[in-house]
Amino acid sequence: MGSDLCSGTADGSAVHTAEFIVSSARLAELHECSAVLRRTRARAEEIVDEARALLAEAEQHGDTKRAYLLRDQLEQARERYGQVLSAYLLLSRRINEERQEILRAHMDRDRLQGLSGAA
Repeated sequence: MGSDLCSGTADGSAVHTAEFIVSSARLAELHECSAVLRRTRARAEEIVDEARALLAEAEQHGDTKRAYLLRDQLEQARERYGQVLSAYLLLSRRINEERQEILRAHMDRDRLQGLSGAA
């Protein structure tokens, strides 16, 4: 039994298990980040829609002073939405790249273990 521990098999398995746990936790974190980003983007979109509706209402009622202020707020909301959308796209891309790297590492490790197991 002692020879199994010294052979490296147990150590390799423990390292593989630890790496799997860490990468699985990282994938869960990335999933949570994606969900927060989606909610933030959706909320920014809602704010633009709300600003647009308020402006339309003011214009419909002939409230030019309020419409002028709301038009400015709508433009600010659109600008902020553009910033949120750009950040969303950038972070989503990075999250997907990191997911792919983690999955690729898992596949490479599994392939190497399969080859070493056959030898």
